[in-house]
Amino acid sequence: MSGVLRSGSSNWRRAATVVLVAGWPHSSPAAGSLPPPPAEGFRMLFLQRSQQQGFFPGAHVFPGGVVDAADSSPDWLRLFAPHHRPPYFGLSPAPSPRTNFPVVWPLGSDTAKLDGTALPDDIALRICAIRETFEEAGVLLLRPRTSLPAAPEPGCALPAPEDVDDWRERVHRDPHHFLRLCAHLDCTPDIWALHSWSGWVTPFLSSGSRRFDTAFFLCCLREPPAVSPEFVEVMGYQWLSPSEATASFTSKEIRLMPPQFYEIRRLKNFVSLSDLHKFCLDHALEEVERWMPIILRTADGNINLLPGDDLYIEDSNLLDNHLSTEKKTEEIMNEGKKLHRIVWHDHHLYSIYVTVQSKSKQVYPKNYIISKSHL
Repeated sequence: MSGVLRSGSSNWRRAATVVLVAGWPHSSPAAGSLPPPPAEGFRMLFLQRSQQQGFFPGAHVFPGGVVDAADSSPDWLRLFAPHHRPPYFGLSPAPSPRTNFPVVWPLGSDTAKLDGTALPDDIALRICAIRETFEEAGVLLLRPRTSLPAAPEPGCALPAPEDVDDWRERVHRDPHHFLRLCAHLDCTPDIWALHSWSGWVTPFLSSGSRRFDTAFFLCCLREPPAVSPEFVEVMGYQWLSPSEATASFTSKEIRLMPPQFYEIRRLKNFVSLSDLHKFCLDHALEEVERWMPIILRTADGNINLLPGDDLYIEDSNLLDNHLSTEKKTEEIMNEGKKLHRIVWHDHHLYSIYVTVQSKSKQVYPKNYIISKSHL
């Protein structure tokens, strides 16, 4: 039974985030006093949310935020012209998410009216992710309007202008100013550098809790750009490799939400930045997987069930409810064969079990199981 998420129902909001991955040279002005390149050869940008934030305060997240009507404004058409025109603006047609549960109403129902002139969802979501990266981290993922099509290799962020703080304050007050900033710099958002990566729909946690339907993009950069957090919604930032992020999380140095931890473990499959970037290019036309976890509350913990798991049920009743059992987590784990789940031991200990294969040629994380001695 499939469920439809209507505008205004359960506080669903469309959002976009970008996993900003940078190659790590032995010396870089942005690297500062950070250690030498990690084994993976790349690090990801994490921003620490302010303790005043209503949704997972203090957590380390990727840059991103809620889509605004300005992100799909038809005014963008003039900035992209004449070199890039609708419907795809030089991008390949957006692959459709494989998982259709739950069905979400079009982006235009919550932002600009789809009257034939507003930008397509795939473009608006990319602009949202790029705008939020600028607002939160001061990083400009832009390219000159007259530049040739992007080369098949990682690029660089645009150096921030001297009056970056003034522009960021304007954009924060009114997202329409981001288009004006791009026009001022004679640039466009580098939507071509963002690769569709995944989608996550916030599961039911409690009545009235905030919920988002978030598109995850991945952007590979040759080297880490300078980062300047805005210190209102963001407390600080770190560049961490998948191995470093896992170690920092389990040692309670940082806090991660289950989707971020799952994505970190996916990226652990790649041995270098070039390996990761090649995967993104080779799979540009593959369907993107989108997951809404269903929470199973056991007698001693929580399990986030993902599509493909034996216990995952596509039931509209579970849009605003969770499953529960009197059995303990270990009993449940001994019963299943097809597993695609995140076991939530506590706020700093997650185990990931994956015994299923992706049907859309995407990469899943390998099993990551916390030993009993850590529990």
